[in-house]
Amino acid sequence: MMGCFEAVQRKGAELLGVLQAARTVKNIGIVLFSGFALPEAAAVLEIFQSANALTSVDPSLGGQARYKVCLLFAAGGRVDSSSSVFVWTDGVEERRHLSGFHALFISGGGGVRSAVRDERLTTWLRRECPRSELLVPIGEGRLLLEAAGFGRAGTTQRPGGRAAEIHQYCAPDMGVSTAFPSPLQSALALVEEDLGPEIARQIAEYVLPRPQRARFTATIRENASAYVSEKIQASARWLEANGDRSIAIDEAAQVAAMSERNFLRRFKIEMGVTPSEYLSYVRLDMCCRLLVETDLPVDKIARRCGLGGGGWLSKLFRKHLSTTPTEYRASKRLAHAPS
Repeated sequence: MMGCFEAVQRKGAELLGVLQAARTVKNIGIVLFSGFALPEAAAVLEIFQSANALTSVDPSLGGQARYKVCLLFAAGGRVDSSSSVFVWTDGVEERRHLSGFHALFISGGGGVRSAVRDERLTTWLRRECPRSELLVPIGEGRLLLEAAGFGRAGTTQRPGGRAAEIHQYCAPDMGVSTAFPSPLQSALALVEEDLGPEIARQIAEYVLPRPQRARFTATIRENASAYVSEKIQASARWLEANGDRSIAIDEAAQVAAMSERNFLRRFKIEMGVTPSEYLSYVRLDMCCRLLVETDLPVDKIARRCGLGGGGWLSKLFRKHLSTTPTEYRASKRLAHAPS
């Protein structure tokens, strides 16, 4: 009887711990810099904002949002993205008096080349990273972490028992990591742990691209070689996240930590297409989605998706879909019109 009572006590204590953890307001940081890549950083932000919206009626939080998300820039104030969209941020030094972050996301983008030379930012990262439970680089964000003295460490076991191939960055005396290969998966996994799989599923359906929106790149991935290395996968994801802007191949090669020549060879072998071809398919997927879901003019859609103009988009459509952008828009809307 006493053993049974003790077991019930232990179970009760465990359940109480889970409930208390679920009710804790968690600090989430997203580090930005001039020229950061907007799409994936914005998606991470949207995941946590959606979680806050879905749990806004939770009385256990006393009216507070479950996730307190801070956009951080070395100097604070307005910072420009690679898409020429400006974002308002807090200065990193404004965080000096607060406890560490539960998760710290380090954005990527072409501006990382200048960011790695920002002593104020790298000094802050050296101080803040050891106090953060999860450290999640987005694309080239790993270069900023490396500039701050945090190197790739490999595979780890995450609290909860899941082991996986991960992006783990740690100094010799610390171990902060995420057990999920994608920053978006990391954010969703955190939400799932706190709020359950159903809310995480709802947010994923709203935030993440649906498979039918990525027809061409999905086909390439399905037909890729049996083994696609983590570095090539990371570069492919980076191309997908930055397809809306002008991209130099050496930027994608840096994400894969390879020379441009070796990167071109490895990408072609593993993915079955060149990086430039894959980027064209990424942009074609983006254009298909915008044609169906918006009323933007074809020329504006082309420019928004990283193409020079409507003429180039029309060439891509004739080559890959044997139709024009206008005809594609009309046919898809007709197919989905209510009967």
